[in-house]
Parts: sequence; C-alpha cells; structure tokens
Amino acid sequence: MTEEILKKIKQLPPLPESAMQIEAVYQDPNSSFNDMVKILEKDPLLTADILKAANSPLYGFSREINAISQAVGLFGMGTVRGFALASIVKKSFTLDLSVYGISNDMFSELSKRQHALITAWCMRKENKLMGILSPAAFLVEIGKVIIAQQIMLTSKEAEFKEAMGNLQDVEAAEMQVVGTNTPEVSATIFKLWKFEEGLVDTIAHCQEPDQALEEDKKAAQFLHVVRIAIPINGVATEASIAAAKDLVTKYSLDMESFENALESAV
Repeated sequence: MTEEILKKIKQLPPLPESAMQIEAVYQDPNSSFNDMVKILEKDPLLTADILKAANSPLYGFSREINAISQAVGLFGMGTVRGFALASIVKKSFTLDLSVYGISNDMFSELSKRQHALITAWCMRKENKLMGILSPAAFLVEIGKVIIAQQIMLTSKEAEFKEAMGNLQDVEAAEMQVVGTNTPEVSATIFKLWKFEEGLVDTIAHCQEPDQALEEDKKAAQFLHVVRIAIPINGVATEASIAAAKDLVTKYSLDMESFENALESAV
C-alpha cells in the first residue's frame, strides 16, 4: 500500500460512540438479544436506517418490520450489527465514485445487493458466519471511496478508465494505477478502527481466500463468490453468475442453496 493511501486512512475520524457501543455488546459473550436492542434503540436515526434496510424487498419478508426487536429476532444479532455498522460507517465518508463510472446511489445499491445475496445464502445454513459476513458484505467496497479520492487528487481519471477497460478487472486496474486495491484498503480501515481480526482478515483476503487464516477461509470464499456474482454496477449478469458458480464449485460450497439465494435476492 502506498504512503499516500495509508495517510488518507489514518486521517479518517474515529468511529462514533454508537458504533463502539454496538461492537462492545456484540463482542461481549455475556451480552443478550435485549442488550443489543437497548443500544440500538438509543439512536432514533440509526433505528430508522436499520428498519429501512431490513424492510427492503430484497429480503422477501411479507410483513413490515417495525421494531428493532423484531429485526434482531428475524435476522439475528450478527446481521443487524451489519445493518448498523453499514449505516454508521458510510456516514463517515464523503462519497464520489464517479471515477468507477457509477453514481453514489449505484454504489449503495451494490452493497445492498451483495448483502442480500449473502444473507439469503448463509443466514440459515451458515448462521454462525453472519457476524462476519453481514458487515463484510456491506463494507467490503468502502475502500473504493479512498481509492477514488486518490485517483482524482492525482488527476489519473483517464488512466484509470483505460486500465479498467483494458484489464476488465476493477481490482487489477486499482493496483496498476494506485498501487493497492479495494479489499486491502477496506481491511486497513477496519483494522485501524479495531474491528475483530476475523472481519479484517475476511475482507483482506476476499479475492484470494486461500491466503486467509484457516478459520476465516470459508467466510472469505463466500464473500469472493458474492462479489463476483454482483459486480460493481450492482447488476448480476449471466456471465457474472456463471463465474460465481465456478467459484462455488471450486470452493466446494453448497450450489443448491446458492441457486436458491439467487432466485430470491437477485
């Protein structure tokens, strides 16, 4: 990672107190469902953001979720933690993703769709991983914000656009033009903010899961598949889904549950 990018990361503000409280409750083995609900209910704006996210048609619930306790009950603490952190973290950044050829709304939709797919795929059969996968799916792309700022600061927009066209690989283009990529930047941000090692490791190695710690490999594999299935514009295509299915086979993950998740979330 370049010194310029690392400097930008170190200049980011610390996480708000609300995020620290959520993390403290989530990481405490003695905390309960009610402890998480109480912390979230203290912040009406955050509560509204979580309920708005939880009521997205992407999750397929037939009835409206109108209370935090209901959201935690349906999704689990790990997934609601993801909703909360996504809302808090994204408000810490000034977004301009135009160098990637996408709008801020498209960037938001990208993370929502990646999260919806990983939730539909993993929430039942891999629920123990959702504490990592939920925030990872929402936040893995946040490194693009820092990379975009650096590209604009150094007036390399045209060079980056050409690299994306030639390489047909966003992360490869980032590495060529800026000297780092989205997973590395995102992981560095969350390491600085003292998120748990498993989340940082999963994000850092979501392009190369075999390099993750043994206990994080499966989560990194799931995240890799979802990022391939739903590319940067947030729209899954026949080609992206075929490539994702190749990875499902390569990693010996459950193909049937992945196909079911595609039907409900894509």
